[in-house]
Amino acid sequence: MTAPVLVVAAALVDDLDEPRTLLAARRSSPASLAGRWEFPGGKVEPGEDPEEALHRELREELGVAVGLGDEVPGPEQGLWRINDGLVLRLWLAEVVRGTPTPLVEHDELRWLPSGQWLDVPWLDADVPIVEAVRRLVDADDAA
Repeated sequence: MTAPVLVVAAALVDDLDEPRTLLAARRSSPASLAGRWEFPGGKVEPGEDPEEALHRELREELGVAVGLGDEVPGPEQGLWRINDGLVLRLWLAEVVRGTPTPLVEHDELRWLPSGQWLDVPWLDADVPIVEAVRRLVDADDAA
């Protein structure tokens, strides 16, 4: 059995200190995923550091530079299982340069206000991650 491929993504928020909106990206391909929403990101290349890969992917997909916040750990040794062949690491992030634009694999971006983060049809694997991001943000608000 081969090891799963590592994917990195960002939960882009308007402000790392007081997040009020979350960026969702609508897939345009492949056909099986088109029209569903996800966190922007992509696969880590061999020999690439995961955080470097995330910065590269966000430049390529959205044309932005970001500042990274906390990682949102998944339930499987800190990872989120996307499918049998993919696992995900996800960080909170905010845009520090540029305006997010759907350049690759997406046809629309949407800033979702707090309380409406689940109002788009997320990819099934991303739904529990959105919920975890919400819990993390809510816990930070309560602290």
